[in-house]
Amino acid sequence: MNHFETGIIDITYLRENDFLPPEEREKKGPVAVIECIQEIPCNPCVSACKFDAIIMDGINGIPHVDFAKCTGCMSCLKVCPGLAIFIQDKSKAKPSVTVPYEYLPLPVKGSTVTLLGRDGASLGSAIVKFVLPADTVSRSSLISVEFDNPALCEQVRNIKVG
Repeated sequence: MNHFETGIIDITYLRENDFLPPEEREKKGPVAVIECIQEIPCNPCVSACKFDAIIMDGINGIPHVDFAKCTGCMSCLKVCPGLAIFIQDKSKAKPSVTVPYEYLPLPVKGSTVTLLGRDGASLGSAIVKFVLPADTVSRSSLISVEFDNPALCEQVRNIKVG
């Protein structure tokens, strides 16, 4: 089955289609991962990126990250209406992922949350590194979580508080 049948993007598909950064890039610091795989008229991520690191072939194109240009600044994550952008960082002793979050209550820095995968299944727990509440630019809150296993960076796509 493919993601059009299940509604869940397979990690193999993301790897094979260059949606994930190469290993050498991951060692350099935070980087955006865009999991927007359908051709829809949307491009705020392209406009938000001051480093020209997001490329699209027209307004209906699929956005791709130029990983060499991406700094992981979160500008694209803040404006994505589809909640399809994540910032992952494998460069530190504790890897982290920053996810868009639209639920209440918001977690607090230092609290423990449950990590969730694309299919909603639990992937273990993590510590909240920081919380950026929603504002006029970011319609979603941004939550960064850190954990021990770097392989989780490509898997964590949401969190559960409590």
